[in-house]
Amino acid sequence: MSGWKRNVVLAIAVLAWGTATVSWAAVYSGTVESVSADGKSLSIKLTTKQTTKIFALTATTPVTLDGKKTVVMGLEAGQSVSVFTDAQDRLVTKVTARMAAAAVVPTETPKPERTKPTPKTKPRVKDGTNSTSAEGDWPQYRGPNRDNISAEKGLLDKWPEGGPKLLFVHDGYGEGFSSVSIVGDTIFTMGSIRDDEMLFALDRENGDVKWSRRVGRLRGDGMGGGPRGTPTVDSDRVYCLGANGDLLCANVNTGEVVWELNILNTFEGNNIAWGISESILIDDDRLICTPGGKTATMVALDKFTGKPVWRSVIDGAPAAAYSSPIAINIGNVRQYVNFVHTGVVGVRASDGTPLWGQRESANGTANCSSPVYSDGFIFTASGYGEGGALFQLASSNNQTKSELKYATKQMKNHHGGMVLKDGYLYGFDEQVLTCLDLRSGKPAWQNRSIGKGSLVMADDKLFLRSESGPLALAAATPKGYQELGRFEQPQRANHPAWAHPVVAGGKLYIRDWDKLLVFDVKE
Repeated sequence: MSGWKRNVVLAIAVLAWGTATVSWAAVYSGTVESVSADGKSLSIKLTTKQTTKIFALTATTPVTLDGKKTVVMGLEAGQSVSVFTDAQDRLVTKVTARMAAAAVVPTETPKPERTKPTPKTKPRVKDGTNSTSAEGDWPQYRGPNRDNISAEKGLLDKWPEGGPKLLFVHDGYGEGFSSVSIVGDTIFTMGSIRDDEMLFALDRENGDVKWSRRVGRLRGDGMGGGPRGTPTVDSDRVYCLGANGDLLCANVNTGEVVWELNILNTFEGNNIAWGISESILIDDDRLICTPGGKTATMVALDKFTGKPVWRSVIDGAPAAAYSSPIAINIGNVRQYVNFVHTGVVGVRASDGTPLWGQRESANGTANCSSPVYSDGFIFTASGYGEGGALFQLASSNNQTKSELKYATKQMKNHHGGMVLKDGYLYGFDEQVLTCLDLRSGKPAWQNRSIGKGSLVMADDKLFLRSESGPLALAAATPKGYQELGRFEQPQRANHPAWAHPVVAGGKLYIRDWDKLLVFDVKE
């Protein structure tokens, strides 16, 4: 059977499976207005619609206040609350509340002020990143520097039998493949509840919902509905992009909408087969995303207002891919690099001028993994039998040229991501975990025991997540595969585990469909 026919058969099979098994509850967030005298009903003011909704409760409805068990009569007006209901939206399955009152969303959204970054913001560093994170934070997809490397130290050198200590499991976040971003005492993630894609702000200590905000409508398909991207946090704003192209900027503390738009409608793009999957990039005052539209293959928006700063149209106006951009400096030319449907491209940061493009590592189905940069070299890879390629970049006269150094079939990285350390690239070559010498393209070692998956690096260790098997820990060394522990994740969903793992603040965060699992990986 040819490759494209096999893909079609697989997609049809997964579509049938996905539509047969998915049924999801709803979650309502807001503030307590009142509790009935008999404790059988709870009235809350909804954050998202600023309307009042009354919920019927039973004597057995679980209720927590600041993470501790209580009864509904123990709740008071003004407290932040989330109410979870069953798939038919009839029965309340649990209530979680917090002592601190949530801010009320105003009826009119104030015009955002163009403020300078807070002192927390760090300046650009040499390799072209623009981190705004404090120690222990993970403010965006692939981490503070978008290189998939955590700065954590002092982590467990080996996992005990059965894995590290599970701190908590929290559910109710809906379907989708979003990972998590973490800043301060808040976790941000996305999921679909009933017919809506939602942005969630969660308590870092226990996963309770602080607030939730509708992003757009649900996009269902054969791989399961729900958002694919991960929120990006910048100062007092959080940004997220839904599978239908709905782009939202919200206040991190309240969920109040600062601005919103649809990138496909705005820039005349068509959605791609499995939905927009990009996690947007914030670079100084600009938001970078890739609509793949007729009027903008890639676009820079003013992050404060959402207004276009420049639009970049690549020859042929290719559709978007499933990858997320990075920012790099080549000589004195800052640029944004990302996959589009037809290849990988570099766009000048100052004005959006296309600088270079390469097709060597692109396939005709789905280019998913973000580019990896090191000292004037870009490595990109994709699945579907294609593999990876290394390009050398050089700039002069405000232009950049690219030269193919090699192509390899031994890093067919589908969507699990890659990470680079000391000249060696680690990633899944389909089912084979591979350590690749970046300059030569030769494998230093390969291992099949994990299966296909995703990874993150912290404390010179690889945290490995199989899409259908175990979680594992291995040494990040070219001397051979050295496993430091593995275990089977509890409460696994019936979907492939595609959300990337995150290591921050001594903890391992695993988003699995509507659940979040948090493990203690500190010594």
